[in-house]
Amino acid sequence: MAKVAQKITLSPSRDIPFDKLVLSQSNVRRIKAGVSVEELAEDIARRGLLQSLNVRPVLDADGVETGLFEIPAGGRRFQALSLLVKQKRLAKTAPIPCIVREAASPILAEDDSLAENMQRVALHPLDQFRAFQTLREKGQGEEAIAAAFFVTPQIVKQRLKLASVAPALLEVYAEDGMTLEQLMAFTVNPDHVRQVQVWDAVKNSWNKEPYAIRRILTETSVRASDRRAIFVGIDAYEAAGGVVLRDLFQGDDGGWLEDPALLDRLVAEKLQTEAEALSSEGWKWIEVATDLPYGYSHGLRRLAGDPAPMTDEESAAHASLLAEYRALEEEYSGQDEYPEEIDARLGQLEMAMEALEQQPLIYDPAEVGRAGVFVTLDRDGSLAVYRGYVRPEDELREETAVQDGDGAEAMGQGDDVGGSSWKPSATSAGGTVITSGGQPIGSDASDEEDDGALKPLPERLVMELTAHRTLALREAIGRSPDVALTLLLLKLVKDTFRTSSASGSCLEASVRHVYMSAQAPDLKDSVVAKLVDERHAAWEVDLALGDDAALWDYLTVLDQGSRLALLAHCLSFGINALHEKVNPYGAGISASGLTRRMAHADLVARAVDLDMVEAGWEPTVDGYLNRVPKARILEAVREAKGEGAAQLLDHLKKGEMATEAERLLKGSGWLPEVLRRTDLAAQDGEAVGEGQGQDAGQPEEVDLPAFLMADLPDGNASMMAAE
Repeated sequence: MAKVAQKITLSPSRDIPFDKLVLSQSNVRRIKAGVSVEELAEDIARRGLLQSLNVRPVLDADGVETGLFEIPAGGRRFQALSLLVKQKRLAKTAPIPCIVREAASPILAEDDSLAENMQRVALHPLDQFRAFQTLREKGQGEEAIAAAFFVTPQIVKQRLKLASVAPALLEVYAEDGMTLEQLMAFTVNPDHVRQVQVWDAVKNSWNKEPYAIRRILTETSVRASDRRAIFVGIDAYEAAGGVVLRDLFQGDDGGWLEDPALLDRLVAEKLQTEAEALSSEGWKWIEVATDLPYGYSHGLRRLAGDPAPMTDEESAAHASLLAEYRALEEEYSGQDEYPEEIDARLGQLEMAMEALEQQPLIYDPAEVGRAGVFVTLDRDGSLAVYRGYVRPEDELREETAVQDGDGAEAMGQGDDVGGSSWKPSATSAGGTVITSGGQPIGSDASDEEDDGALKPLPERLVMELTAHRTLALREAIGRSPDVALTLLLLKLVKDTFRTSSASGSCLEASVRHVYMSAQAPDLKDSVVAKLVDERHAAWEVDLALGDDAALWDYLTVLDQGSRLALLAHCLSFGINALHEKVNPYGAGISASGLTRRMAHADLVARAVDLDMVEAGWEPTVDGYLNRVPKARILEAVREAKGEGAAQLLDHLKKGEMATEAERLLKGSGWLPEVLRRTDLAAQDGEAVGEGQGQDAGQPEEVDLPAFLMADLPDGNASMMAAE
């Protein structure tokens, strides 16, 4: 017969007046821990008693109940209730919900007290974080939550921040897959996708410490203590739409700025504003840089200025400070050391006098007109301005030589027999030129400011044009095996018989494919680009590129003509006739190396009979005409079609002029100087140099659209006929 399970009987509950309750000496809790009695009392006053007291009847010496009840489990709650009674916020006879254990129970009172504390499971921190989040979502503010649970608002913010970590990471934390400190580290970046990516990257690595997680999450950000952030200011950065990451769990020096590109733009704009303010002082140039390289002033002459005199007010203030300083010195001259407050006052006086004595320098106005200023950031994030530096090319003797015509050399003017006609562009004259990295900033290339002067081509455009020429040379070398072999031998002989490596050659003989960093969008679709690609694809089909032994055998049995053709094709990819920015500080190409490279490229162009017109280059609006001043457009038309054609365009706005010039120059064979062969341009007895057009010597009547003829004077046609 089955045994019937005995039913469990729970201890009854009843309300017992407060004054009938007493503390039990059987309570095992002796050490204060957790929430204080005062805070617990406030919590009971706010929400009532959430948990009943566990009590037993108090017996007298004869074992008879006395009407009092002792509390073995719930002593802190009783102490909190006692405090409320003492504060007269709770009546002495207020009924207190209690669980009443029988006096004769076999369970000891100490057993109940111990079980109540040991059987209780502490709330998982994640449950607390989510509970705080739920309270806020239901309308309870952070201050109210903090007050209700007797913590600071900062702790509430931290708990809410932890609850906002990616749900996938919260689950990992809930399953003890990461520590609380690691979870805290993830709060520094609110991007859930990035948080998960970082955890996937570090969870199996040897280094997944919280500091490593923070570092990865902020590696693309800029610290608020960075001098750029200090210079711009966090408020200005945030006003511009920037986001600042904050760490609520440890010191972060103000956080991390998440948008470095925006910060750099704000720095550049603020430095430019400061530079524009300095331009009123009359300097020839102002160079703006976030960082000035080591040796930035090497080779520059520093102007010697005189300190500006103090104003009457400043002189009076300085005299007053000096008088006080001397009076204190005299008063305490007999003592071994100054009292602390007197020593501090003397230091203040010294600093105030130094500030008045550090007057700005006054320079000779004639010198200011040829000198410049460096504007940058100091290491502490403040503005640093270094005035009065004269470049060698701006020295008076060199200016005089240019005015006298000695050594004058304009780009592409033909005064260069035996050498390249190209020279790096110089700083334009006329007012203060503000540059950053050597490039003008804040300039307005509008038609109204185009003074018609023939200025050097923009450096970016020269780079693009020489990219065209480099690709054309590659194509020509690729179909000229004999020239390619001669070029290779020339380079190898120079390397072999010279003690130092020959720099500045247009051939990278490694062979290393030279990437053209500056190129026009249409370069890849040009005629020469297609020819190079087709030849490359044809060779690639036959070459056993995956098997070195088979490739060796293939090259061995090739006939001599095919071997030379393949050599020429491979060698062509090492051609580098690019104009690049000269770096005076060692990295990149030097000025002399660049000059040698361009001269070397001219030799090769002459050997392969390079013709950029046949190579497919034409002066288009996007590729050239809209990239140069109006004076350059008119010069091109004048060289290709004559003075009369140029006069028909000189009244037009730049956009219209460029469009019409493209139509006139199409098929003319005109080339900018940087694309011309110097040997053809310099030949004696030729009426028209290479690349200057075929019709320049025969003036012809050029018809323009009626809407472009509207503003021409009536006598213009007769002027052309007279020519």
